[in-house]
Amino acid sequence: MSEAEDHSTLFGELRRFARTSGAVGGIAARVVGAKAFGIRNDRAAHAEDLKTILGGLKGPLMKVAQFLSTVPDALPAEYALELAQLQSNAPAMGAAFVRRRMGGELGPDWRSKFQTFGDTAAAAASLGQVHKATLPDGRVVACKLQYPDMASTVEADLRQLKIGMAVYHRMDGAIKQDEIFQELSERLREELDYTREAAQMRLYGLMLANEPTVHVPAPVPEFSTKRLLTMTWLDGRPLMKRLEEDPPQEERNQIAEALFRAWYVPFYRYGVIHGDPHLGNYQVRADGSVNLLDFGVIRVFPPKFVRGVIELFEAVRDNDDSKARDAYTTWGFANISDEQLAVLNEWARFLYEPLTDDRVRRIQETDDPMYGRAVAERVHAGLKRTGGVTPPREFVLMDRSAIGLGGVFLRLKAELNWSRLFHDLIADFTVESLAERQAAALVAAGVPGPVGKAA
Repeated sequence: MSEAEDHSTLFGELRRFARTSGAVGGIAARVVGAKAFGIRNDRAAHAEDLKTILGGLKGPLMKVAQFLSTVPDALPAEYALELAQLQSNAPAMGAAFVRRRMGGELGPDWRSKFQTFGDTAAAAASLGQVHKATLPDGRVVACKLQYPDMASTVEADLRQLKIGMAVYHRMDGAIKQDEIFQELSERLREELDYTREAAQMRLYGLMLANEPTVHVPAPVPEFSTKRLLTMTWLDGRPLMKRLEEDPPQEERNQIAEALFRAWYVPFYRYGVIHGDPHLGNYQVRADGSVNLLDFGVIRVFPPKFVRGVIELFEAVRDNDDSKARDAYTTWGFANISDEQLAVLNEWARFLYEPLTDDRVRRIQETDDPMYGRAVAERVHAGLKRTGGVTPPREFVLMDRSAIGLGGVFLRLKAELNWSRLFHDLIADFTVESLAERQAAALVAAGVPGPVGKAA
């Protein structure tokens, strides 16, 4: 990095820090002051303030907020409820700015490399925006162009996240968050590298090659850089748009099954999880199949961790506390007391219950939209009572995926035999076969290590 670039990054980080520190610090001061002086702590109002502030910002702080809203008790319930409503749509860069950015990535003659290039963004997200273009050979592509100065934005936002999580931990120590913060920090920094994302996109293309209901774009490396990712364009409509049209039950079920396989074929057969089950990352095609988008955040798990996930299912199914303890230990939970085990098992039963029920059903059969939150609050209270736990890093994206995808199935009102779908995936599972498939796929896709602990 040149001296000028280094100064730009430094000052960009300072600007970002100044803009967000008043927001996070001010809310933190109110919360701590309320606790210290016995004043009523209106966390709902603080949460609304925080959502308003973050909603006006591009970048990873908003994405982190979405992550944390699905990790049980990483944030107070009021904060999680508000932050879950954030959408990853930021104001687009203007055409003149896009032209300068494209020139910086592909050179001053960049436009001659395309037959057509749409100056107006086709989509905007937290770290970049997408433009539709046509290559000289006629291929229609999507060009994802990263917003400027995002490295400094990430570092400034992570500093604020660390402060905010530390304040909450001082208030309420049921969940010790050091590992959560480290995991999110590493995944966010990886997401800045579009060369890595291209390799992860190739990985998903390999893992889902035999899944006809799931489509993955293919990267075009000769038109890509570390901050520009060009990929084949996939035609489809946003999932939420289709749901607004109230599709028939058969289509709802078809979409849900495709999404189930898009997430869990990679996990149970390759030990890989897509860590961002955001509604904006799904499109529905005319035939009811789905497009899976955005491969900036993935995690590769050690094969024994996947075995632990299956063991915990078996423990819940058989009401076997000894096997549950072994599974939590495999995940990385340390020194779990009997009382903590009972509390964690309540959360496990909530997650695994649909997989133990061999019949067609909805993912959650209660009509209470706050049922999951009520379970989380009971678990939180139990963990606080027993001295708190430190969730292992692997837990963060795994839990986010399970909760996030479950929320999508709820929106779809899908009715499937979740138990059969799950058992079809694990029928021939062995740690050895997963390890072989995983190693071969990572090499073939050219995924750089480390991605999680397995690479």
